[in-house]
Amino acid sequence: MGESLNPSALGRLAALRPDWSRTVAARRIAAGGLVVLAAVAAFRPDPADDRTDIVVAARDLAPGIELTGDDVRLESRIVTTVPDGSQADLSAVVGATLAGPARRGEPLTDVRLLGPRLAESAAGPTARIVPLHLDDPALLDLIRPGDVVDVLAAKDADVEAQPQVVATDAIVVLVSAKPSGPGAGGDRVVLVALPGHAANEVAAAALVQTVTLTFH
Repeated sequence: MGESLNPSALGRLAALRPDWSRTVAARRIAAGGLVVLAAVAAFRPDPADDRTDIVVAARDLAPGIELTGDDVRLESRIVTTVPDGSQADLSAVVGATLAGPARRGEPLTDVRLLGPRLAESAAGPTARIVPLHLDDPALLDLIRPGDVVDVLAAKDADVEAQPQVVATDAIVVLVSAKPSGPGAGGDRVVLVALPGHAANEVAAAALVQTVTLTFH
């Protein structure tokens, strides 16, 4: 009887019995962890919320063109990859003039577009922007935005004819940058702002004649 009350024997029996208090605590901790994970999953943003629609070029575009609905489209992009100045509304882009060449799928940011307000501020309320491919491309390295120039044109077939002044006091608003990288084209343009009637005359002349500029 005395042996059964031996403290050492009682200790051994206690060691063999499961520690329910530890088991319950462990279960509570595990349950709490699952609750936390569930909460994190519930409040984690939907991957779709990390994307946004922006306007991109629907095809390869040349500089100086007036953008139409066929030239642009909306495309979903990851928010962190969207450049500053991107447009989310097609109507804000259609009708604007493209300042430089753009590849298919390229975002059309604000600095790539010339809107009517730029032309108006340069040449009055009826102003238009006209893209010109110059007969002497070397002039493009000398022209700067803000320069005042006259536009001269001559028919290619008549080499003896003197160039005729088509418009005066045109304001240079942009000169396309030199292309870089392998395979880059050399199609550079200068964009000039003119009052509406003069802009139309210059645009018509540039379709059938070579043009050049003189500086003021």
